[in-house]
Amino acid sequence: MIEFNSLNTVSIGEAIVEMAPVGDGLYRRGFAGDTYNTAWHMAQALPGQALAGRARVGFVSCVGQDAVSEAFVAGLIADGLDVSGIARTPGRGMGLYLIALNGVERSFHYWRSVSAARMLAADAGVLAQALAGAGLIHLSGITVAILTPEDRARLLAALTHARAAGAVVSFDPNIRPKLWASMDEIRATIPRFLAVCDIALPSFDDEALVWGDPSPEATVARFAQAGVAEVVVKNGAGAVAGLSQGAVTLHPTPRVTGIVDTTGAGDAFNAGYLAARLIGQGPGQAVASGQAFAAQVIGHFGAKIPKDLVPLMA
Repeated sequence: MIEFNSLNTVSIGEAIVEMAPVGDGLYRRGFAGDTYNTAWHMAQALPGQALAGRARVGFVSCVGQDAVSEAFVAGLIADGLDVSGIARTPGRGMGLYLIALNGVERSFHYWRSVSAARMLAADAGVLAQALAGAGLIHLSGITVAILTPEDRARLLAALTHARAAGAVVSFDPNIRPKLWASMDEIRATIPRFLAVCDIALPSFDDEALVWGDPSPEATVARFAQAGVAEVVVKNGAGAVAGLSQGAVTLHPTPRVTGIVDTTGAGDAFNAGYLAARLIGQGPGQAVASGQAFAAQVIGHFGAKIPKDLVPLMA
């Protein structure tokens, strides 16, 4: 069974400006990004742990030196996140994306080529300092995809060092082909990060697209063969397939009504799952927690649950 040497969590990745539809051609500005969404939800879910000094949730990234970047960082502080791992990069700013809805399904339009977050692993010393003392480190395939090959190597080395020091590494492959040069690059890079991963949180549709997996159980088997100890395969409204202590389990997903926007469902699931595991709940309980978080976020516009509705963890 995976154990955490501390309740301190560090989530690494890109946060970008989100323009989310709220009806009648109007959009609300917010901030989003897969690992940021997960960190934000975890920070809101664990206030008791944070107030008692037992848990800290931090976000590691780079932003610009402009007003929008400063507003983002100020918002993180107000929402209880540790921002000591956020660097400012001159001459760059935050990326932006706009959500387009077709019913409850969404598509995204991105402007992120000069995102400061692409520099988050440029300094090995800064990165090592940001990960020091972490009990849980979370990252995604998007985190990896936006980096240069040299910076990917730096990130991999930092994760290897932090894991040797006792950190548990969580990885959501979250594959977005447009961020990669080719499918071959994806297939060559993702396994390198699985090799330093303790908990994997893939989505079945991504894995089927890239690897041709015929079922979530096949995805579990492939990750287990790669040496990942704990695997949770998200599958939309389908059952969640899991692996823990060598046992494969299936967890039906409760039916959800009132869906308005599926943006951020996987990120919210990750938050619920990881927060539950962090405070000592077993994998089955953690899956139920992840499902509850995902059910909440898809009932609202945008990638985050309204703050007062985030489920609280003991």
